[in-house]
Order: sequence, then structure tokens, then C-alpha cells
Amino acid sequence: MQTMNISLPDPLKLYVEEQVNRGDYSSVSEYVRELVRADQKRKAREGLEDVLLEALKTEPEAVTPEWWAELRRNVRRAGKPTKPARQ
Repeated sequence: MQTMNISLPDPLKLYVEEQVNRGDYSSVSEYVRELVRADQKRKAREGLEDVLLEALKTEPEAVTPEWWAELRRNVRRAGKPTKPARQ
């Protein structure tokens, strides 16, 4: 694990210390890690929302047995492991 030093204004530093002292977190590092994870989840959720909103703008596609068969073929093709190059 890597170490990172950050600077905070006094009010923010006090707030972080209060969160730790309340017993919600065992250390400042744990609190900051939780904030970073929450930010990652938020950004992933926003990305998904963007994809879904964009999909709503596209024309619907008929889902037929042939469509499913093609999708399965593409998934199988994409999921095949590649053989390592011989040296």
C-alpha cells in the first residue's frame, strides 16, 4: 500500500477527525479510502446513467432468435482465451 499526504484547511481536518473519533472509522486513512470508494461508485453510476440515456435515444432493435444467436457467437468469440505466443 502506498502512502499519500494531503493538506486540509482546519475546519475540514477537524471534521475528518470527528468522524474517526465518533467510532465510524478506525483511522483517517480508512475514512479517506471510504470517500474515494464512494466517489468511484458515484462516477460508475453516472457513467451507466449516461450509457442508458444514450441508449434511449437510439432506434429500437427487433430481438429475434437470430439476434440472440449472433449475440451468443460474439460473446463466445470475445471470451475465447488466446494462446500465448511461443518463444
